[in-house]
Amino acid sequence: MDAYKLEKTRWDDGDFLQMGWHDATVWSFFANPDQFEFLIDLDYIFKWVKPQEDETYFRFWVAPVTMVFSNAHSVVIDIESPQGTIEIADLHRGEPEPTPNGKMTQHSYRFDCQEGTISLVATGFQMFVRRAPQLLDGQSVGLLERGGISFDRELT
Repeated sequence: MDAYKLEKTRWDDGDFLQMGWHDATVWSFFANPDQFEFLIDLDYIFKWVKPQEDETYFRFWVAPVTMVFSNAHSVVIDIESPQGTIEIADLHRGEPEPTPNGKMTQHSYRFDCQEGTISLVATGFQMFVRRAPQLLDGQSVGLLERGGISFDRELT
């Protein structure tokens, strides 16, 4: 199968309706109070590939990405994971509302995960693709293969 043609390496809140986080694996998250950011290191599934006639399982175009939520606050993490993994079922975005100072618009975001929820309020997000998507039999890149945990924002 040919390589996946990555449309762009930086996605943002304006792309929300065409994006989907179902079955994405969360590797780590980090609150950066100096920059008012909340960052998530995850494996994003760009495309599900239906089984061929002689196959019985889906394959997936997956890449490690860094999601950066700007002006993030009110972060609540309610996760219980006996295996230590976090798998996203869906990401919900609330209606826009003014920030407390009235100068910007913010949204509430809620990651519904198989293991619980991660919620926050932010003025938006950017998602930085760190490596070209790989065609995999599973929905996640191995920890060593993805280069460990990272919050980089550059394609390598």
